[in-house]
Amino acid sequence: MNEKSDIYSDLKQLGQPVSMPTSPEQAQLETVANPHPDVDYCVRFTAPEFTSLCPMTGQPDFAHLVIDYVPAGKLVESKSLKLYLTSFRNHGAFHEDCTVGIARRLIDELQPKWLRLGGYWYPRGGIPIDVFFQHGELPDGVWVADQGVPTYRGRG
Repeated sequence: MNEKSDIYSDLKQLGQPVSMPTSPEQAQLETVANPHPDVDYCVRFTAPEFTSLCPMTGQPDFAHLVIDYVPAGKLVESKSLKLYLTSFRNHGAFHEDCTVGIARRLIDELQPKWLRLGGYWYPRGGIPIDVFFQHGELPDGVWVADQGVPTYRGRG
């Protein structure tokens, strides 16, 4: 194995059949070593079909999540992130709790130099709720694209 492929050797979910975790707490976020720790760059994950449950009614809530981070020593493995986000489908929590909880879990696992999460939630009771979280200071010289999610306008 070459040095770069060694960073994947401890992964338990990638390339394996894995059941959906039953809760965010059960979900395992896996990380790999950043192959370019000497370079500041932005990584973006977009989850346009994020789903959770309203903790009061049990009805589904939907969001478009955009996660941007500048890695330090670790990267999140994308399949484990997908399974983690999917675990919210049966999880009851308000929009703010889901958005901030996801960001905090990523910070705990990755210890990134900077992280931003935009939670663009579709209307509940006719009112969209957008939740934004940022951790750390964006390093100088790192290009981060606009998240590109327009303000909700309904049919208008």
